Amino acid sequence: MEDNKIIRLLTADEIEDPHNLGALIRSAEIAGCHGVIIPKRRAVAVTEIVSKVSVGATEYMPIARVININETIRELKDKGVWIVGTDGSASTLYYDQDLTGPIAIVVGSEGRGMNKLTMKSCDFLVKIPMMGKITSLNASVSGGIVMFEALKQRINKK
Repeated sequence: MEDNKIIRLLTADEIEDPHNLGALIRSAEIAGCHGVIIPKRRAVAVTEIVSKVSVGATEYMPIARVININETIRELKDKGVWIVGTDGSASTLYYDQDLTGPIAIVVGSEGRGMNKLTMKSCDFLVKIPMMGKITSLNASVSGGIVMFEALKQRINKK
């Protein structure tokens, strides 16, 4: 499958901070994602602040607000998309996971992380190694790290 035909999505699971969502959308657009999926409930919508923080990326990035993230994940899996969740409890480091195929990267909410049902729906869970006393990264930072690793792997595979 040609690289431009490989599906690359970002799924923002219950992101509540408009600054985080805006930064995630900006990173997704720059990293070559085809779209962003956000839930209609328990999450921030695309607001003026989100658009401002995205520095215009909301104008270029298709954004789907879905009723049920897990149903959407099932539909993506049926179409051959691998679901990659980001979670600190994962045993696989993000750079050790093959991220070159059709994927949807799931980033969980600030503080709580991914919804447990969403986590169970993932095909793979990856984590970012951390060495400091703080045990988690900002949602937009962790999402950006994994999206750009996927971009790096695709570039290196060519």
